[in-house]
Amino acid sequence: MASRVPNPLGAIVTGSPAQRPSRDARLVGRHVTLARLSAQHADAFYPHISGQENAHLWDYMSDGPYDDIAVFRAGLEAKEASRDPVFYAILSNDQGSGAAGSNNSGSIIGIASYLRIEPNHRCIEVGNIMYSPQMQRTPSATEAMYLMARYAFEDLGYRRYEWKCNALNAPSRRAALRLGFTFEGLFRKHLIVKGRNRDTAWYSMVDDEWPTIKQALESWVDPSNFDGEGKQKKRLEEFRQ
Repeated sequence: MASRVPNPLGAIVTGSPAQRPSRDARLVGRHVTLARLSAQHADAFYPHISGQENAHLWDYMSDGPYDDIAVFRAGLEAKEASRDPVFYAILSNDQGSGAAGSNNSGSIIGIASYLRIEPNHRCIEVGNIMYSPQMQRTPSATEAMYLMARYAFEDLGYRRYEWKCNALNAPSRRAALRLGFTFEGLFRKHLIVKGRNRDTAWYSMVDDEWPTIKQALESWVDPSNFDGEGKQKKRLEEFRQ
């Protein structure tokens, strides 16, 4: 009787489980600082993401839009208490918004979180990203994502970092590719959100890729990559070529 050919198996993974992200972590960059989100941020952030002119910001979010600041504040209270997702306020380091790295609630320009946190598998997702209009398409937006990826890979020990979005959300899909995530496929009829079908686009980056992605992000956000008018000299993708 012929011997059976062994089934192929994955590589053995050694090491300890990853750590859970701390709500009290402070991720400090040149442009922004990520710090614990709290209901105290409601008054400063609400004017930037409320009103009919900003309703479109919530089209692909699981919550919102909000027409009542009290309801928005209650939502932030729930986010503050959550263990998964773990939410952070994105604070501007601009001296006009508050001292660099401070937790001044008036300096909030965005919100982001880690979710689907799986320390044993060393897999974690970034999501629930809400940027105020003034933060969108700025170095602050890119740096915030850099700081979260660096914390996940280098401090917490994750192997896989995920980005998922509504397949119809073209700006989010472009952002994922620009940041260095790899498209992995489409989950059809994945969710029902606000009564509507959601097909979900999946993206990831893994620890083997992080050194190259990190170098590109650091090079792009460096002041030397911008001219006197604040325009980029090289696109982020060019630093990975």
